[in-house]
Amino acid sequence: MDVFEVDGQEVLIVHVEGGEIRAYDPVCPHQDHPLIEGEFENCILTCSAHLWQFNAISGKGVNPEGVSLNAYPAKVENDHVYAVLPANN
Repeated sequence: MDVFEVDGQEVLIVHVEGGEIRAYDPVCPHQDHPLIEGEFENCILTCSAHLWQFNAISGKGVNPEGVSLNAYPAKVENDHVYAVLPANN
């Protein structure tokens, strides 16, 4: 996983099992803590602040349930990763 800037906005890019790419908001929805500081193991992304966990494939909360990461469409094309983010207003 890594954080990149796309059109002035940061995005967390995660390479999940099977070679797929996922793009998410780079901060935990709990208290806006940077997810890049957390751990990524077995497709589970764990925030380092309060150990909230998310399924990296779906973005849905594992612990606690009922929460999710903001996800963005992403694809790999010609060895480049593309993410579609909402417009900055």
